[in-house]
Order: sequence, then C-alpha cells, then structure tokens
Amino acid sequence: MKLGLVTDSLAAYPLERAAAICRELGLEQVELGCGNWSPAPHVDLKQLTADAGARRRLLDILAENGLAISALNCSGNPLFPGEKGERDRAVAADTFLLAEQLGLDTVVMMSGLPGGCPEDRTPTWIVTSWPPETEEILRYQWQAAVPVWRGLAARARDHGVRHIALEFHGWQLVYNVETLRRLQSEVGGDLLGVNLDPSHLFWMGADPLEVAKALADCIYHVHIKDVRLEPAAGQNTLLDTKGVLEYASRSWNFVTPGSGHGADWWRAFLRTLRECGYDGALSIEQEDYTIPLEEALKKAVSLLRQVLPS
Repeated sequence: MKLGLVTDSLAAYPLERAAAICRELGLEQVELGCGNWSPAPHVDLKQLTADAGARRRLLDILAENGLAISALNCSGNPLFPGEKGERDRAVAADTFLLAEQLGLDTVVMMSGLPGGCPEDRTPTWIVTSWPPETEEILRYQWQAAVPVWRGLAARARDHGVRHIALEFHGWQLVYNVETLRRLQSEVGGDLLGVNLDPSHLFWMGADPLEVAKALADCIYHVHIKDVRLEPAAGQNTLLDTKGVLEYASRSWNFVTPGSGHGADWWRAFLRTLRECGYDGALSIEQEDYTIPLEEALKKAVSLLRQVLPS
C-alpha cells in the first residue's frame, strides 16, 4: 500500500507547490479532484481533456516530485433532479475521458441521491421505514437511479475505466454494504466498488473493519480520515446538521487519524485491508479544522508509517 493525498486538502496552493509538499511529506500518490463537489484546484477538466500538452505538463510536475496519480475524483450528485444532475453527469463523463487519456482506471464518486417523487426539485434521504410513505419514496428513488447508473457505467466502460469507487456518505442512495450490493446487482459487472472511508462509517454507526471484510472483493480505493465523537453527542445524537467549522459545538468532527481512534485501531484497519487483498492507495483526506493544516498532514503521515503492515 502506498501513501497518498487527496489534493483538495492543498487547495490553497498551485499544483507545483502542492506536489512539492507531497514530496516533502514522503508521499507517493495523489488523488485529483475534477469538479462537482471538489473545487478542482489542480485540474482544469476542459483544458486537460482538450490539450495533450497540458496533460503532459501535469504528469511532468507530478513525476518531478516522485508522484503518480492514484485516482481521479468527481464526487457529486449525478441523480440530482433537473439541470444540476445533468451538469454533474457531464463532469463525470469528462472525468472518465480524462482517466482514459491519462491511462488511469479508477474514478472515485458518490452514488448521488434523487428526489422523492417525479415532481421534487431537491433530493430526499430516507434512513427509516416509518412513516409509511418512506417506503414509497425509496421505491421511486431506486427506479429513478438505476437507469442513470447503467448509463454512467456504460460511459465509464467506453473510456476504459475499470473501477468506480463509490464513497459511503450521508445523503446518498448508496451509504452502506447493503445499498452498494443492490446497485451492483442492478448495474451488473464488477465496475462498481467502494472507496472505503472509515470516517463516514464511524458517524453512521458501522464498523469499518466489518465493512472491509464484507466488501473484500471490491475495495477499489481507500480514504484515510478519522472521526472523533464529541460530548454533545450525548444530548444531540450523531445526527448533526451544524457546519464543519462549528466544531466546538458539534456531536462529531472529522479529525486527523489517531485523534479519534488510536494507533491500534488504524493498525488493525490496515491489517484488515491487507488480509482482504487490498494493496492500493491510502489517500489521506485532510478535513480536520481543529489544528493547522501542516501539523495535521505530518501527524497523519507519521501515524500511517507507524502502523503500515510490513
């Protein structure tokens, strides 16, 4: 397994400096955001897909710093009703094309979420079977989602993408093992798998080690990010709608690996990944707003080097 970084974590820096920081940290890989929910700080998708010279410059900058691309990321909501969903799907299509042009086979995405009925203008996330109308909403959402994902899968295959790594997250149709398996069965083949990010599993109440074992056949990418449960959870539950910058009053926070779960847990997580046959990227996603960026990245790299299986 190789250490890498989601370069959105270095969005304040141009590519040259971001790549140098990765080199200084001793990282080997980068995951590049291409749009949708990513600000795409280091990727001009339209320029790169149209200009072979721009692609060569991108690869040269990375190579000069000893870096390879682990995956492209275009996480967004391809199932959003109306024009927004069309725009997100267009970014995904261009990301598939760029992956082909760069010789990459893995794209990280989220499943997205439709509205609750044909007239809805915004998505609706159902996490309970009551009141009774929730079941009707879920039936509609799967009926709406499957054709879209079959189309996305066909487009990805046309561009040689072998793995779409779906990240489990709230406000998504696919957020756990069961829902991923359902979408896999509807779309067919082995294109769809998981981008295993333990942080979201923590706050949603799952066990990332058990998730890894259940999906050992389709762990296509891994994000490294931790969650710390805060005292406010005792009164307010883990269903928290406060913004991530309101960390002092939240029920849980994204934190640097080791700040929510200690080195023993991360050692067990990486050992489980190895036992599942995973030997890909460990892509650090820095979203800890409680400490300075440089300190967070150094702590994450240090912990991972400490717990990496030999």
